[in-house]
Amino acid sequence: MSESPKAPPAGLELAPWPQVDFALFGDVETRPLSRIQKLVGTYLSRNWVMIPHVTHQEEADVSTLDAARRRLSDSSGVKITPLAYLAKAAVAALKAHPQFNASIDGSGRNLVLKKYFHIGFAVDTPNGLLVPVIRDADHKTVPEIASEIAEVSQQARTKGLPADRMAGGCFSISSLGSIGGTSFTPIINAPEVAIMGVTRTFEKPVRIDGELQWRTMLPLSLSYDHRVINGADAARFCLSFAQALAEADAL
Repeated sequence: MSESPKAPPAGLELAPWPQVDFALFGDVETRPLSRIQKLVGTYLSRNWVMIPHVTHQEEADVSTLDAARRRLSDSSGVKITPLAYLAKAAVAALKAHPQFNASIDGSGRNLVLKKYFHIGFAVDTPNGLLVPVIRDADHKTVPEIASEIAEVSQQARTKGLPADRMAGGCFSISSLGSIGGTSFTPIINAPEVAIMGVTRTFEKPVRIDGELQWRTMLPLSLSYDHRVINGADAARFCLSFAQALAEADAL
């Protein structure tokens, strides 16, 4: 005998969506949402409603990152993007803070700690947002990750991606650095428990050894699942993430 549908948890009974004839107020144009937008929209709505999000803001000193990136691009012959370094920094931070490399299981009663490091990254495509996954990023070099990111991003924007190419992620990165912004609240990609958002770098005066120096800073916006992670955990994770970026040549 099949089970009857479960009632939504208390407090999550949502009011119906307002039905409005917008043409009563002026000229309008109606465009259907793409298939990807409709599918992703259901996941984002679920994740936002079901996960207690908190976002921690931090700044990473990446003054040496660009020079490291150029050196590696020249020596490897691969165009290295900052995202490849972000993926490796995520691995370093996940290793230092295992509770971030975890998921609440389907029953909601157990925390599954993962021993692998698969890093997802958001790709803005003409039809909507996709999040491909770089598997075993801990075993790949920065040039290998950069090449894979370029390849899969192109595929996502032109042909689309199969579902298995977006499955199994441990942690996701959403980068708006090429566009702008100072901070934002990325939505966690369930069943992951955290996601890192980054925006455009900026120059900031910092006092070092009593002297004022201009440094290149990268804004970090870490959204985390407060059922699993507390504020002190998030602060320490961001410091580990920032430290890894500051030591880019070691990634």
